Amino acid sequence: MKEKVTSIDVARRAGVSQSAVSRVFTPGASASRKTIEKVRKAAEELGYRPNPIARAMITGKSRIIGLVVAYLDNQFYPVAVDRLSRVLQERGYHILVFMVEQFQDDISQIVQELLDYQVEGIVTASVGMSNDLTDLCEAAGIPVVMFNRAKDDPRLAAVTSDNVAGGRTVANFLVAGGHERIAHIAGWQGATTGRDRAIGFAEGLKDHGREAVAVIDGEYNRDTAATVTRELFGRADPPDAVFVGNDHMAFAVMDTLRFELGLSVPGDVSVVGYDDVPIAGWPAYDLTTVRQPVNRMVRETVDALFSRIEGGQEPRQILIPGPLVIRGSARKPKGFRT
Repeated sequence: MKEKVTSIDVARRAGVSQSAVSRVFTPGASASRKTIEKVRKAAEELGYRPNPIARAMITGKSRIIGLVVAYLDNQFYPVAVDRLSRVLQERGYHILVFMVEQFQDDISQIVQELLDYQVEGIVTASVGMSNDLTDLCEAAGIPVVMFNRAKDDPRLAAVTSDNVAGGRTVANFLVAGGHERIAHIAGWQGATTGRDRAIGFAEGLKDHGREAVAVIDGEYNRDTAATVTRELFGRADPPDAVFVGNDHMAFAVMDTLRFELGLSVPGDVSVVGYDDVPIAGWPAYDLTTVRQPVNRMVRETVDALFSRIEGGQEPRQILIPGPLVIRGSARKPKGFRT
């Protein structure tokens, strides 16, 4: 078996010091062009690849960000993870991804593993953080930023869309469209995203002297959303409009309405979602929905994380407004402005 090539071997071949080899392969470190060319040529000839884990043990800098994510069935999160990974790579960092169950609150083991990998920061996507875990990360000096979920804890930074404002916009839109029986299939009420969208929607209806004919927790689950749809439209006086807590559920609602119940969207019932995932724009759905500005959310998340890593800005809650994207799944009020 061929022995593993080390940085010492590369240094000897290139005629430089071992520290020079380390600088060449450390993002952000300085080395002359001549040294870089010699070291990279020697490394290629020897088949050398730097060991980032060993380097992390020496420097204390792993250049790894831990990402804890649930609920990849929702098309919003694969897009967000892809863009987050790309932005971090542009800064010379990489993501270590851990998956958890959708409603899993105890992620202490996963956080412990991330700390064992000497990650420099943690992003949680649609995952909660307990006070004990926050204490653990704070004691280890590891900053945490919550993405698309918030918590009333001054030690945690959080980046979300303005869910309350988004829910209110949907209410205004549906009332302006002349709907009389408006229902809400809400996102999971155990998460701030689902609660805030429901709060904004209820407040928006109240502004018009209205209230929803039904508010049911769809748990951010396609099957649950389909079951709730059958229940709502099996009533003697079914809704004529439904605000669904995210696009993932809205697709199930539309499929159930059209293919099981034989109803027209938007002829018989208007459907509005939340997220604006790529599939929402496909002709098969043409879904009216509130857009979560994922690019800006990712940039703000990365900026907040590095600000903490570099010892700068204190943690803060960042709310990013998103527009209502009007397509063909809902009745369009004349002259409506968001």
